[in-house]
Formats: sequence, C-alpha cells, structure tokens
Amino acid sequence: MQVKDLTIEELKLLIQETVAETIQSLIVDPDEGKQIKPEVKQQLLHSLQRTQTGERGIPVEEVAKKLGLIW
Repeated sequence: MQVKDLTIEELKLLIQETVAETIQSLIVDPDEGKQIKPEVKQQLLHSLQRTQTGERGIPVEEVAKKLGLIW
C-alpha cells in the first residue's frame, strides 16, 4: 500500500502512530538498568562537590575551541 492509496483518516492515524512511536523512542532511557563504574561515579561526585563549593569548571568557550566549534 502506498500513501497515495490512504484515506485522509488512515493517513492521520499513520501520522499519529508515527509521532507516538518517535516520542516513545526519545523518552526511553537507553542506560536504564545499567550500572555506573565506581571510578565514573567517584568522578561525578567529585565534580558535584567542586561545583557546590563554588569552583568553576572550564569555560564553554574554551571547550568549544578545543573541539573546533564556533561558540
């Protein structure tokens, strides 16, 4: 069956189903159920602690420059 053979209602339903499937695929967490390596968890906690004490990270402009991006 081709799109040209669909009725307006069938086309609307097809679009609705496609949109619903796309949204569902975007909201599923691909990392759900996976474990964080202890060293990664420690790095994240350390980064959070530094942020909470007011320590600043690398400026976004510097990161963009290192990656060859225009910011």
